[in-house]
Amino acid sequence: MVIQDLLNPNELHIKKGIHRMFLITGSMQKDAIRALKTADHDLALDVSQRDDEVDRLCLLISKQFRSILCGGRMPDSSETSIDEYHDFRMAAGPIERIADHSQRIANVASKIQEPVRKDVMEVIENLSSTYMGLVEQAVDALYNSDTSLANQVIDSIDGMRLRVTELHASILKLESHKTMISLGTIVDSLSRIGDLGSNIAEIAINSAIKDK
Repeated sequence: MVIQDLLNPNELHIKKGIHRMFLITGSMQKDAIRALKTADHDLALDVSQRDDEVDRLCLLISKQFRSILCGGRMPDSSETSIDEYHDFRMAAGPIERIADHSQRIANVASKIQEPVRKDVMEVIENLSSTYMGLVEQAVDALYNSDTSLANQVIDSIDGMRLRVTELHASILKLESHKTMISLGTIVDSLSRIGDLGSNIAEIAINSAIKDK
């Protein structure tokens, strides 16, 4: 994926920038889990390198917002208010940190030597897919000022804590101590991705309330 508009922050519309960040992050997470499942170390390395693209976009959005606060031009002022700029800038942080966790998972996948037990891998895949689906809903709630959806996301993520605890318990039963530590790191990152999805949903709620 080619990242454009990196030289001039005034050329990037913030909503498009956030959407682009999310798309890259989503692909990173999907491929990080696939790299873990298939022991594809090249794919894991590719995921890790993609994190730089998300970091650059996050930095660009921060520069753009600082420029606007100092009197700079808003590139999409007809579509976005200064309050919306602030809220979308706030959402860039959690998305960037989700990408960091995807990179962390990919780094573990690049070093793990033994195949992940099938039943454990299935739960990891399911957790990852569910969490990223909820993150996507949180982003949608932000774009559409949908407080109902945002609250549903928060409730759904809270309801997944038992599944995470059960997965941790399954991992502790594995024979390999090294695999236990590696998979524990991955599950911790998945749980943090869920927390960050809740953060985005909370930003969406606050943004929608301000719009009323």
